[in-house]
Amino acid sequence: MINRALNNSATRNYLLNKINQCTNLSQLNQTHAQIIHNSLYNDLITVTKLTQKLCDFNAVCKASLLCSAVPNPDLFLCNVLIKGFSRNNLPEKCVSLYLGIRGGCDFEPDCYTYAFTVSACSQFSCEKMGMLVHGNAIVDGVVGDLFVGSCLVDMYLNFGKVGYACKVFDGIPERDAVLWNTMISGLVRKGWLEDGIRVFCDMVVRGSLFDSTTLAVVLSAAAELQELGAGMMVQGFSIKNGLDGHVYVLTGLISLYAKCGEMVPAKLLFEQIEQPDLVSYNAMISGFSSNCDIASAVSLFGGLLLSGEKVNSSTIVGLIPAHHPFGHLDLTWSIHGFSFKCGLVTNSSVSTALTTVYSRLNEIEYARKLFDESPTKSLESWNAMISGYAQNGLTETAISLFRNMQALGVTPNPVTFTSVLSACAQLGALSLGKWIHELISKEKFESNIYVSTALADMYAKCGSLEDAQRVIDMMPSKNAVTWNAMISAYGLHGHGHEALKLFREMLASGVAPTGVTFLSILYACSHAGLVSDGEKIFHEMVNDHGFEPLAEHYACMVDLLGRAGKLDKALEFIETMPYNAGPPVWGALLGACMIHKNTDLARVASDKLFELDPDSVGYRVLLSNIYSAEQNYPQAALVRRAVKKRNLAKTPGCTLIEVGKLPHVFTSSDQSHPQAESIYAMLEKLMGKMRNAGFQTETVMALHDVEEEEKELMVNVHSEKLAIAFGLISSEPGTEIRIFKNLRVCLDCHNFTKFASKITNRVIVVRDANRFHHFRDGVCSCGDYW
Repeated sequence: MINRALNNSATRNYLLNKINQCTNLSQLNQTHAQIIHNSLYNDLITVTKLTQKLCDFNAVCKASLLCSAVPNPDLFLCNVLIKGFSRNNLPEKCVSLYLGIRGGCDFEPDCYTYAFTVSACSQFSCEKMGMLVHGNAIVDGVVGDLFVGSCLVDMYLNFGKVGYACKVFDGIPERDAVLWNTMISGLVRKGWLEDGIRVFCDMVVRGSLFDSTTLAVVLSAAAELQELGAGMMVQGFSIKNGLDGHVYVLTGLISLYAKCGEMVPAKLLFEQIEQPDLVSYNAMISGFSSNCDIASAVSLFGGLLLSGEKVNSSTIVGLIPAHHPFGHLDLTWSIHGFSFKCGLVTNSSVSTALTTVYSRLNEIEYARKLFDESPTKSLESWNAMISGYAQNGLTETAISLFRNMQALGVTPNPVTFTSVLSACAQLGALSLGKWIHELISKEKFESNIYVSTALADMYAKCGSLEDAQRVIDMMPSKNAVTWNAMISAYGLHGHGHEALKLFREMLASGVAPTGVTFLSILYACSHAGLVSDGEKIFHEMVNDHGFEPLAEHYACMVDLLGRAGKLDKALEFIETMPYNAGPPVWGALLGACMIHKNTDLARVASDKLFELDPDSVGYRVLLSNIYSAEQNYPQAALVRRAVKKRNLAKTPGCTLIEVGKLPHVFTSSDQSHPQAESIYAMLEKLMGKMRNAGFQTETVMALHDVEEEEKELMVNVHSEKLAIAFGLISSEPGTEIRIFKNLRVCLDCHNFTKFASKITNRVIVVRDANRFHHFRDGVCSCGDYW
């Protein structure tokens, strides 16, 4: 008996060794035959080893059949099979086996069972099952295990449930490098970049050991955020811990410096790599492309091809001039063709990058064709298309596509919400914006600084400054984008003093202002008549903060001086500019001439504008209106004839109003609305009351070659008047009316709305192309200064 046992043991050891030596499935099948021949087919140790090897060779179905024939399997064998199912993309079988263990076995699942099953649920995208397994793990007391905890954190991050992932993570007091890396990489992968950096800082403070993988992930987050300071901090840690020579870290640093516009150190780091791999080349190509050095990017790409290196999707994505697309449509077509030839055009990241660049080039049809033809649409591709529509002013299409995405069960991320909120802001769709806010709350994305900033911006641009301020007040921290959004919002609503207060608070908080900050505050000063404050801030921008003013900053200063009636000073300011003024600057001066009816200076500004921007109809219409205001009708007619002769078309005016969460759009003299008869009846009734109250139609800007009565009829049916009339018949007395005009509101409609607010005892909020007007009791918040 002893000799026989020894023989069986030796045979088993021999066969176990043979299993280990197998390099393909054919050899393993032969070894399996020897196992059967030696009657070891029910030996748990042998069967477990064979099962493990079968799974390694992707023969999971055969492994499952093998295990089903074992009369008394143990937990270890089941765990090996569960792991095999999980790693071979058979999550349903993995979950099924787990449920079988819980329901009909003499043994209980252990931490390995839970870890592999949780991983399977993550692959399966089965959120409910994942949460059920998590609950079972809590009951069985294994949720604190590092292996299980790491898998749970990864699962919840894959589901986009960052809050749940954080709860699991926080519940594990002793964390290893794997758990930290899982948390950090998951946050970064899901777009929670600042949170990923914050967790890394916590990791360092706690004295936990990190590796090159950790640093590479954190560097990628810093690069995406363009946080050079945070990236240099990581670089310091890499040097201190001897990880600065690791190729992953060097590549991460190249990407960081390149995305922060520092190409000199990026090149030096690239040269430090003795034999750059494809990832390093990709980072460098992307760096050149993102910094508008397209020639260097193409040259490096060409050298890579000549070396015989096979490029991948990341190479193509880096080469696509998505950051600086203008003037590179031909290059984009060439890259598109190359991608098609290489079979990479169906790759989701390549398709998404091409969709992005076509959208930015206003080639929205090409973008949509790529999107529709993509066999697998990633979340990023949905985001690119939604953002593309929003950026091109196709806001309703952007929102419609978002609804399609929702219907297909694609879970949005912070980038999705910021794009959709931008569309809502452009459209002025407050009820839709509130629905998006509900979704954001449901997904627990309110803590994301970019989402909250976009929310505040949406509320402000939809006319609800109070809601915008409420969102801002709930934010634990604010970055420059947040401050800029609120300064811009207060300026847009004509609250110049409040905008100034916010600007000073921003400086006091230690957040450095950007060019957009100064643009927003100068705009606010301009629209509130705060000339001395605006001049002081422009001086601070140049002398204290070292900013080189752009054309937009100069245009704001000209607008500031011009609106205040300081036209000569505005012209003097233009003449002292360090470079020739462009259309925005001269356009600001022409607009000021309109306000103050200065035809002589208007002629100087318009001559410059027609020379610089001959196809712009807006400036010609503005000049015509200036002549009409001066009753110089022959000159006004000459300008209008020039518009017709050049076949220039003025953007048609339209006004949107939301009633009962439904948008209604009106155009001038619109008769298409189902309630048109009631709308015009209300308008006629309202005009009668207004005339009795002293209102007179402003006809000075109307065409001069029609009778006065006809002129009055023409301005009576502007789109904003129809929208207000519809609002009056469609809402309860005393309800606030909000309308959104795509052009600057005219003088007559401005006066009309003042009278309407007093007679109807309504607050009427109007957003036009320039700003918000809040009408109450016959007075406008702009002080007739717009």
